[in-house]
Amino acid sequence: MLAVTTPTDHAAFVAGLPKCELHLHVEGTLEPEMTFALAARNGIVLPQATPEERRASYVFDSLTSFLVSYYDSMRVLITEQDFHDLAAAYLARAAAQNVRHAEIFFDPQAHTSRGVPFATVVTGLRRAVVAARTELGIHAELILCFLRDHSTASAMETLEASLPFRDSIIGVGLDSDERDNPPEKFVAVFARARAEGYRLTMHCDVDQVGSIDNIRTALHDIGVDRLDHGTNVVEDPELVAELRTRGIGLTCCPVSNGYVVDGMKAAEISGLLRGGVKVTVSSDDPAYMGGDYVSENLLALAAGAELSRAELVLLQRNAFEIAWLDDDARAVLLDELAAYARSGE
Repeated sequence: MLAVTTPTDHAAFVAGLPKCELHLHVEGTLEPEMTFALAARNGIVLPQATPEERRASYVFDSLTSFLVSYYDSMRVLITEQDFHDLAAAYLARAAAQNVRHAEIFFDPQAHTSRGVPFATVVTGLRRAVVAARTELGIHAELILCFLRDHSTASAMETLEASLPFRDSIIGVGLDSDERDNPPEKFVAVFARARAEGYRLTMHCDVDQVGSIDNIRTALHDIGVDRLDHGTNVVEDPELVAELRTRGIGLTCCPVSNGYVVDGMKAAEISGLLRGGVKVTVSSDDPAYMGGDYVSENLLALAAGAELSRAELVLLQRNAFEIAWLDDDARAVLLDELAAYARSGE
């Protein structure tokens, strides 16, 4: 049994903790310094003069206001090398925080709609993922996200474009602006994705209109394997019980919550964790959220919810258990986590 510690004791423990990140948008790791480097490479003029000025412009009060900056920055991503460099930079940072496994979202429609070929996007990202396994010791997979504020037809076209790259993509998700874009809009797309062998996840963003209905639809009509964000599930105790019984996890992002809604939802996340739901912690779009990657998110939640070391370990155990890993790889990582936890007793 791990001793209960105060949050101030956690920094060194979290630094060495083997981690699993399941909610990370690779485009959301585009730090201002890289934005300027890629803009120079591709002959693009940015409205700010320095990376510091661009970082200072990231002021959001909602998901919608965040998405304006998020999509604007993507225009510097044009070539296969750009996508490789973006993913490689994230993977190096993640490896330095002892992330052992990551499942990385990417938004192909945000690029194909600008004339960037699907193959350019996925080939660049995949090269970085493969190289990181041997060069950095971090295992990663790619998850294709459909943009829910685009049409159903566009999502289906994107799914079909992904099929030649099926071996490079482990699953599909749904993100972007949830307003007036409920999960039922994409029932047929997700059914086709499942038939093609993809795993399924879906954003149910925090405090959106109809959040609890969208969670119910994602679970019952779409049949997702897990939920991204999803903390509004606390509004329905029966759904909470269902998550617990079925072992369906939530990929929560406390720091980014605080940028787009009122607070990081520490009470909801910790309450679900302590209630037996497989809650996890990830960093979402860290380049836009103060540069807080997964370690900083864990420490923020630990401080906000007075988590013990045992609970920090549990967050990682949950993540490894709901990750889309084969059983042998999962067992190795869980053994590594258990050994680290014992070393901190």
